[in-house]
Amino acid sequence: MTLNQAAALPLAELRRLQWRRIHDLLSEIIPSNLFQSSRLPNCVSTLEDFTSRVPLTTKLDLVQDQLAHPPYGSNLTYPVSRYVRLHQTSGTTGPPLRWLDTPESWSWILDSWVRVFESAGVGTGDRIFFPFSFGPFLGFWAAFDAAVRQGWMAIPGGGMRSPARLRMILDNGITVLCATPTYALRLAEVADEENIDLSDSPVRLILLAGEPGGSLPAVRSLIELRWPGARAVDHHGMTETGPVTYQCPHRPGILHVMEAAYFPEVLDPATLQPVPPGGKGELILTNFGRTGSPLLRYRTGDLVRTAGSPCICGSHELALDGGILTRTDDMFVVRGINLYPAAVEAVLRAHGGWAEFRAFIDSSQTLTELRLEVEPEPDHPASATIARSLESALADAFSLRVPVTCVPTGSLPRFELKARRWHRIQP
Repeated sequence: MTLNQAAALPLAELRRLQWRRIHDLLSEIIPSNLFQSSRLPNCVSTLEDFTSRVPLTTKLDLVQDQLAHPPYGSNLTYPVSRYVRLHQTSGTTGPPLRWLDTPESWSWILDSWVRVFESAGVGTGDRIFFPFSFGPFLGFWAAFDAAVRQGWMAIPGGGMRSPARLRMILDNGITVLCATPTYALRLAEVADEENIDLSDSPVRLILLAGEPGGSLPAVRSLIELRWPGARAVDHHGMTETGPVTYQCPHRPGILHVMEAAYFPEVLDPATLQPVPPGGKGELILTNFGRTGSPLLRYRTGDLVRTAGSPCICGSHELALDGGILTRTDDMFVVRGINLYPAAVEAVLRAHGGWAEFRAFIDSSQTLTELRLEVEPEPDHPASATIARSLESALADAFSLRVPVTCVPTGSLPRFELKARRWHRIQP
């Protein structure tokens, strides 16, 4: 049964399908997956058993497992020789998570991406542009491979400046642009600077991810205003899980979880009890097809609000009103990269040479920026090189340029209780 067909199933039939897939998944992983078998109860015979007896999985559980069993951890169902793909998270909350996929699980991921594309209206004759250096992140590799498998023209745009990417869009008749909301707006800003009229652009669809803004009406409307003739469509996924949601074709701002690929739950993050219909809670996911490196009841950290079911599009799949609202932790996003204060400070602490620092999260312009001030140690032998060294370390850690400025000794405040080094500059 395809993901598209499953979306139209009555709820009771959809639940039976999900239990069959959970049962098959458990049967495959229990004999050989050390991470999962050590956590699972002896008998799970119903979907209710699964939600009441199988423990939740956190990112910390996975990080600790990979630290204890380097480099890939013990959440592997098969010998490493069976795996053909490696991706990893950005490492913004600690060490990056490395994730391996077999040919079968990678094909499952591509199936999910095809569902995202087709629900957005991508089809024969489209030319899809990916204006990012892919690096080890899963999302754009999977989207690119899915487009190629479908026979659509997929054009990479890594290693280019924004003006060159705009010329690629115009010269090659790009019809679909994959980008973060921030970068879609940045390209429009650069078009103004370069005197490029985007009303001449053939782009008809902008497929968004990486930030919550794609499901926010104001952000979506602004993108569509800056890209005349283009429709902005949201979705989301994670390196650990794969592509999770697609935008409802009838209700912009509503994301549907692909429930033939995932079993979703929405729990109160404090009580871990299911939220009532229309309630807000943390999205919990079990993925069915990533058998080689599965996730059971994974706490994504994403806060969502459930919408009514069935949807007017006919789907009984879980509907998320407003997409991903925010995170359960203190996260901020710079150019599509999720950053956390503790992770940035960990990089700074690892390199030393400074006495104090101050950080500014500046959202006053189109693109949110992070910039740092550091106070060198008074007797540091090479204080002039500290800023360059820290900028390099931050770029290595986050694939992001973070400007660092050295300030005079004694100029930054000191703290006796909790430090207040992080400052937000709002529009």
